[in-house]
Amino acid sequence: MNKQPDPSNRDLTGVQPLSQKKGALPRSIARTIHKLKADFSPQAEEQFVREFRISRNKTRAALRFLLLLVIVPLLTHNLSKLLLVSPIVERMRGENTPQIFLNYAMEEEALSELKKFEKKLRFQSLLHQEPSLSAEIIEEKVKEKAIEIAKEFREKSNSTISNVFANLISLIAFAVVVATSRREIAILKSFIDEIVYGISDSAKAFLIIMSTDIFVGFHSPDGWEVILEGVTESFGLPANRSAIFIFIATVPVILNSIFKYLIFNYLSRMSPSSLATMKEMDDS
Repeated sequence: MNKQPDPSNRDLTGVQPLSQKKGALPRSIARTIHKLKADFSPQAEEQFVREFRISRNKTRAALRFLLLLVIVPLLTHNLSKLLLVSPIVERMRGENTPQIFLNYAMEEEALSELKKFEKKLRFQSLLHQEPSLSAEIIEEKVKEKAIEIAKEFREKSNSTISNVFANLISLIAFAVVVATSRREIAILKSFIDEIVYGISDSAKAFLIIMSTDIFVGFHSPDGWEVILEGVTESFGLPANRSAIFIFIATVPVILNSIFKYLIFNYLSRMSPSSLATMKEMDDS
């Protein structure tokens, strides 16, 4: 009995692979012709106008949302502090509150200012820039200055306490804006992606190197010190130099390692040429 030939045993050497099949024109020329046809089609102008309007609306929405993220917390902080928190704090503390200073740093600052005023009085008296001052007159002037300083630091303490609660309220307002703006966040992310992908590889490398040097580079400790002192002062806490130096010695190093890993992982997948450019700029 004659067997039918098995299709799997057929000689496939004469079959041309799909990757080697060629048409009448090379693929690059075919794609170019297709793009030219699309550009000169009657719908090309309408498509361009539509894409331009979409891009313009996206840009406006992204910028509007960025302004909202900045303005809402600032307005909430200032208005809540002025209209709500400060009156409550001043009513609760009052003028007869024995606690003038919130921490020892404020007390040292006030004492230093008072001593400086007393030394200035004696110095001017010795130089005959003022009439000769007796000990009683000097004591009276120092007492008036002490009352003035106490009033000033009482207001400063009230303002610091108000800042703490106003910061919490503004943080809640910021969280509410973020939680209720998922569509705007997606638009902002798309807008940022377009900007990032639109800039050149050398510009990407420059921005990455500049950002890392500012926050985690060799020149960043002074900036971190100023920021941490400002934050602790706004919350009414004394600036602990040891804690600040420990923070500067550890956190920027950890951030530097994390940034380098994320940047290398991202650029190696998305833009290898930017990674090569950044390495050349960093090594030079």
